[in-house]
Amino acid sequence: MGKGTPLTVILFGFSLAIAATPAQALPGQTADEAAAWIQGNSTLRPNRGERLLVKKSETPAKRFQFQALPMQVGKAAIGFGGGIIRTEELTLFDMVNGITRTRLEESLRSIYGPAIYQDYATARPVYAYPTTATIGQAVNRAEPLLAALAGELREGDRYAYWLEIARRPDGFAYSGKLTVFVIEDLPKLQAELQNR
Repeated sequence: MGKGTPLTVILFGFSLAIAATPAQALPGQTADEAAAWIQGNSTLRPNRGERLLVKKSETPAKRFQFQALPMQVGKAAIGFGGGIIRTEELTLFDMVNGITRTRLEESLRSIYGPAIYQDYATARPVYAYPTTATIGQAVNRAEPLLAALAGELREGDRYAYWLEIARRPDGFAYSGKLTVFVIEDLPKLQAELQNR
């Protein structure tokens, strides 16, 4: 892909001056509404055949993914699904330039527009990790991947948000995700994160 492609915009900067697509497909809407919004989103620009999942890859070391899911965030739960989108997740993977919180937040703004970005920016933090206890538990259980994850849950007026970044042992952040989901699923996810 050459300069100026959607992947380059997503992976390498997101100027806040990018014309944001108005948010029309958000958790709580139907899968058909989400698919139509994804198709018309000037930032996502899905390839032919991509409906609720959009993947972009400049190289194996630089990738972007956006997906809308009719399931609760976190571990799968029985009784949910159907045609209503409950969770939308954007994931960045960049082994060359790394991932920062700012890049994830700028991605959110570019995809959803200023209204949802503002809801995220003013959202109340409800849980952040790792904590000293969770690092100790992960080390004791020989789960170094859990110790490498840093994240935060936030509760906005309209939606809940989950930001998570993975780091190598040397501290380099190579992968991150920002998830927008219905507020009613926040207690479930918070409990799962606190108990892992």
